[in-house]
Amino acid sequence: MQITYHVGEHDGGYAYRLRDVWSEPFPDHETALKAARDAAERQHLEGRDAEITYQLGDGTWRTEHASGGDRPETEVVDDVAAQEQAIPPEDVDKH
Repeated sequence: MQITYHVGEHDGGYAYRLRDVWSEPFPDHETALKAARDAAERQHLEGRDAEITYQLGDGTWRTEHASGGDRPETEVVDDVAAQEQAIPPEDVDKH
């Protein structure tokens, strides 16, 4: 399984998201990027089997069984940097 965390502007600051669920906001881009990388790294830690409950984007809750040795591949995508690279420098003030 592959999961991708995206870092972007959210709720007056910067945050990371998994699919359409956002983390708490951070005061700056670098802090949010570090938090996303930390979250991705924690996905690689092996642990014990567990039942996990989490909230979906629509507000409903889901419970699943997680095997302690079943770890996903992770990726962090910096949407802020990608967006900055997509706008030519001479056009930054126009957007």
